[in-house]
Amino acid sequence: MTAPTQDRPLTGGAILRPARPGDEEGILVLIQELADYEREPDAVKNTPAMLRETLFEDDPKVFAHVIELDGEIVGTAIWFINYSTWTGRAGIYLEDFYVRPAHRGRGYGKALLRQLASICVERGYTRLNWAVLNWNQPSIDIYNAIGGHGQTDWTTYVLDGERLAVLARG
Repeated sequence: MTAPTQDRPLTGGAILRPARPGDEEGILVLIQELADYEREPDAVKNTPAMLRETLFEDDPKVFAHVIELDGEIVGTAIWFINYSTWTGRAGIYLEDFYVRPAHRGRGYGKALLRQLASICVERGYTRLNWAVLNWNQPSIDIYNAIGGHGQTDWTTYVLDGERLAVLARG
C-alpha cells in the first residue's frame, strides 16, 4: 500500500507532500525536536538509514507526510495503518506529529491532519488515532478545536527495553 503522491501548495509558499527518499535527515531533525519538547531528548535511536529502510522499502508499513518550505522540512506527520476488530476496518495511527515552532500558526499542522483524515475517508478507514501527553495543553486545545476527543476510559501501555526482553524470554 502506498501513500498518496500528490503535492499540495500551502500558504507562504510551503508544500505538503508525501515524504520521499532524501528527506530522512530533515525528518530526523524534527523527530529529535519533538523528543526534546516531550522531555525525552536521549530517547531517539533512529538514524537516517533506519528511516530510509522504514519509509521507502518495497512494501512500507510506515508513511510520512512533510511540510516543505524553501527546501527545508518544517513539519511532519509519521503514521501507520492500524485495525479495529470492532468495526472490521483499518484506520491510521499518527505516531509523530510536529511543526517547528517558528512555522506554527500558519495552518500547516491542520493541513497535515486534514491530509490524514482525507486518506481515511478515501480508503474507507473508520478512524484516525493519536496520543498526546497529558501536560501538552497547547496540543490538546488544537485537537479539541478540530473535533478530536480524548479517550479518558483508556490508559495507554507500553512494554519496551529490558521489560520486553524479560517477557519474551518467558
